[in-house]
Amino acid sequence: MAIITIAACKLVRLTDGRDWRAWAISTVVFTVTATTGREPIYLIVAAGLLLILLDARPAWPLPRRKQATDEPSTGIKGGRLPALLPVSSPALGTLASGGVLISLGLFFLKTGALVFGSGLAIVPLLRDGVVAQHHWLTQSQFLDAVAMGLITPGPVVITAAFIGYLVGGPAGALVATIAIFTPIYLGVTVPGRWFIRHRNNPQIKAFVTGATAAAGGALCGAVVVLTRQAVTDWTTAAIAVVTLTLLWRFKKIPEPYVVAAAGALGILLH
Repeated sequence: MAIITIAACKLVRLTDGRDWRAWAISTVVFTVTATTGREPIYLIVAAGLLLILLDARPAWPLPRRKQATDEPSTGIKGGRLPALLPVSSPALGTLASGGVLISLGLFFLKTGALVFGSGLAIVPLLRDGVVAQHHWLTQSQFLDAVAMGLITPGPVVITAAFIGYLVGGPAGALVATIAIFTPIYLGVTVPGRWFIRHRNNPQIKAFVTGATAAAGGALCGAVVVLTRQAVTDWTTAAIAVVTLTLLWRFKKIPEPYVVAAAGALGILLH
């Protein structure tokens, strides 16, 4: 939890800077997350759209005036309007009921699409889905999964592989890993050249700033929620405080060493 606290502070300070609106967004999302224990996904998206409206509102084209001779048309061949099925959480839940692996795949696809600013930013989203919604893991098991992600080489989202393994064995680990990296690959690597060409696009910059500010607030809120579960006695409190102090004072200490040392201390104490 000390490591996530440091990461949350760095993310918020880097993203928000001196922009009071970004700080306001982070504060609101922090309050909602810490109070409800759930990551407000819609607030993250709404924060990005809000900054687009404030800083880079697109110029909407004026509607073309119809000629008197124009015939009314639905724009759809045959004049019929298709029945639209809303994509909602219950609908996804019904689709996912076909098996645990499908549920894992759908959940981590959604999670991978919401990585803003830092891999740790998805920790509150992971907790909400894995512990509160699907009940795949207990709170203690989820904290173990986050710790495994921190001590293994690679990005923090590799936590998904550990969660998938606990839920569905080797197949679950494979599905979770592929699912969480697929949106990242399709959303960043594939259109990478397009992003480079449009890196100064005001709408893109505004959306990323707002969404990342909200994700930073959600991560700070998750720190509060998870610390209540991780710090349960004077021993865990002492480990958290000492670790936080060391990481804050000596910024170059490798985080895996800190986790390993604290784990070794836990073995000695218990």
